[in-house]
Amino acid sequence: MNLELTDRQRRIVALADDLALRFARRADQYDREGGFPFANLADLRESGYLRLVVPRIYGGEGASLFEMVLAQERLAQGCGSTAMAVDMTIHLIGRLAETAPWPEPLFGMVCRSVVDEGALINSAATEADLGSPSRGGAPATRARPVAGGWRVTGRKLFVSMAPALRWFLVSATLPPDDETPQGAVGSFLIEAGSPGMRLEDSWGDALSLRASASYDLILDDVFVPAERLTERAPLGEPPRPGAPTQMAWFALTLAAVYLGIGQAACDAVCAYARERSPTALGRPIATLPNIQRRVGAIQAVLSAARSTLYQTARAWEEFPAERAAMTPHIATAKYLCTNAACDATDQALRIAGGFGLTRSLPLERYFRDARAGLTHPPNDDAALELIGKHLLGV
Repeated sequence: MNLELTDRQRRIVALADDLALRFARRADQYDREGGFPFANLADLRESGYLRLVVPRIYGGEGASLFEMVLAQERLAQGCGSTAMAVDMTIHLIGRLAETAPWPEPLFGMVCRSVVDEGALINSAATEADLGSPSRGGAPATRARPVAGGWRVTGRKLFVSMAPALRWFLVSATLPPDDETPQGAVGSFLIEAGSPGMRLEDSWGDALSLRASASYDLILDDVFVPAERLTERAPLGEPPRPGAPTQMAWFALTLAAVYLGIGQAACDAVCAYARERSPTALGRPIATLPNIQRRVGAIQAVLSAARSTLYQTARAWEEFPAERAAMTPHIATAKYLCTNAACDATDQALRIAGGFGLTRSLPLERYFRDARAGLTHPPNDDAALELIGKHLLGV
C-alpha cells in the first residue's frame, strides 16, 4: 500500500524498520530460549523508540495513535514478542496522555522516567479466577488502608516485559468506605523492587510470544504511598466516558502488532517460494499458479485488514469529536487484523509444507505468535457482539 506519509511519519516508520531488522536476527534464539530480549530492549532505549509516544511537554515526541500503529506493525515484523511486550507501555502512555485521569505530577514522573531512563510500565490486571479484566468483576488482589497509604496483596498473570518494568499498574479491590460503600476497584502505581514484590517466570514455554517475558507478579503486603492510588471506581460501575480511548489505544496498536506478524509470514513464504526448486519441477515453486493464488489470497486478506486499521486510526486522530461513537469500528479493525494474521500464518505453513514445521523457517513461530492476538480484548465473540449491537441499535 502506497501511503501519503509526512516526513515525520516516514522517519518513525524508518526507525521501526531499522529496529525490526535487528530484532529479526535474534528472534529465533529468543524464542528457543523463552528468555528475555535484553538486546532488543537496549536497542529500543538507545534508538529513542520508547520516547515516541510520550507527550512533548515531558521530552517525548507526542506520537499519535496512527503513528504508533504504523511503527508497531513494522516493529512486529522483526520480533512479535518484543513488539507486543513494548506495546503495553505504548498504549498505556498514549491513553493516559489523551484522557489525563492521573494527577499531573504522577503522570509526569512516569513520562520523564521513560524519556530519561527508558523506563517501561505495564498494567497488572489479569488473575486466574477473574479472567479478562475487560469482562468486569472484582480482583482477588486486595488493598487495605494503612498509615500513609495502602498494603496490597495478590497475584497477577501475563505481566509482559516484567523483568524490565520500572512501574506496575496494579488493580486491586478496596474495602467499603464512606465514598464507596459497596467497595471499589483501585489502580496502584507500584515501583519495581518494592519490598514484598517478586516475579515468577511462568511463560517461557508458552505457545506464543515466548520472549515477551509475560511473568506472574506476586505481591505480599506491598506498601504503596497514598498518592500512588491513581484511579478508583465503585464496584460494578459501568464503563466511564473515557473507555473508547482505552479501547482504541489498546486494540489498535495490538492489532498492528499481529498484522505485522502476518505480513512477516507472507514475506517469508514468498522468499521461500522463490528459492525452493524441487528437482522434479526444475524451477522455483513461485512459478506455479496454485502457489501464486495462495500467496495472493494471503496478501489480499492482510491488505484489507490493514486498510481498515489505518482508516480507523486516522479517523481517531482527525475527528476527535466522533471518538465516542467509534467503538464498533475499533472492534472491527482488531477482529480483522488478528484473524488475518492467523489466516496468513496458517496458509504460509500450507504453502511451505513439511519444511514450514521445522525451525529452518520462521513460519512455525509466526503461526504460534499470531494465535495470541485472539486472546486480547475484545476477543472475537465480544468484537462481533459490539458490531452487531451497533447495527441493531440495541
